This record gives sequence, structure tokens and C-alpha cells, in this order.
Amino acid sequence: MKNSESVAPAEEGSAANRGEQRDIFARTQRKRLPDERASVTHKFCVGGSEGYITVGMYEDGRPGEVFIKISREGSTLSGVMDGLAVTLSIGLQYGVPLKVLVDKLISTCFEPCGFTENPEIRLATSVLDYVGRWLGGRFLSAQYLKPRTLLSSEGASRETVLAKAAST
Repeated sequence: MKNSESVAPAEEGSAANRGEQRDIFARTQRKRLPDERASVTHKFCVGGSEGYITVGMYEDGRPGEVFIKISREGSTLSGVMDGLAVTLSIGLQYGVPLKVLVDKLISTCFEPCGFTENPEIRLATSVLDYVGRWLGGRFLSAQYLKPRTLLSSEGASRETVLAKAAST
């Protein structure tokens, strides 16, 4: 009998937690995009890796969905970009401010990185950095297009390290 007594409160606690979580999500409604919507598609190249960012917009011009395609189809990077695009899209549709999402993407550092073909974003520290800066520059403020300075462990900026690597 003690076993069933000890199980019951744990089950009740779990049910209560599930109820609380359900209540949190019940307060937020997903705003889906209309069946026909305006969109913008942007071609990019970061460190030799080409791709496209397509942003579907609400009637008022706010972004509501993001698709990211990388030329390396079937690669880990392509899969990660697909996952990121879904995450960004759902976040935007549930009301997460674009600024919050963009601020988390910029200044991330990993390969591929390096020079881009975009004259407004000459150097990107990763594809995520590029996507964040482009989204920020296109939908928030031109300030997002400006270079960011990150210091490496040796004290050199990430942009300096990338520029030196690209020139060799």
C-alpha cells in the first residue's frame, strides 16, 4: 500500500506540472501566415558555401517564416540549417521578437566562415552569423550589417584572423 501511496503523489505532481505547462502554451496563440504571402529570397555565399534565405512575410511586412537552403544538400550543415529555419519560423509565429532571435545568432563562430559576396556583410564568422546579420539588417536596422569585433583567445579579432587565413 505504501508503494501506491508514494506513486500517487508523484503522478499528481507530474499531472500538475503538465497542466501548468499546458496553461503556459494555451495563453499564446500561433499566428499562421496567409495561404498567399509576399516573400523575399536572398542568395548568399559564406566562405565558399552558397545558399539561399527565403523569408515569408505577414501582410504588414513582418517576417513570419524562414527557409534556409545550403548548397551542401544532405550534409550536417544543411540539416542544422533546416532545423534552424523551422525553429525561427515557429518562434516568429508564436510572437518571439525577431530582435531576440537575431541577437542570439550573430557573432557565432564556426566553419564555414569568411568572406561573403554581400558588400554590406563583407565577413561572417559563421553561416548563423550571416543569417542573423542579414535578417537584422533587412527587417530591423542597418546597424546589424556593421562588422562585429570578437576577440580570439590570442587577443586578435575574429575578423583579423579570418582575413589572414583567407589571404594565405
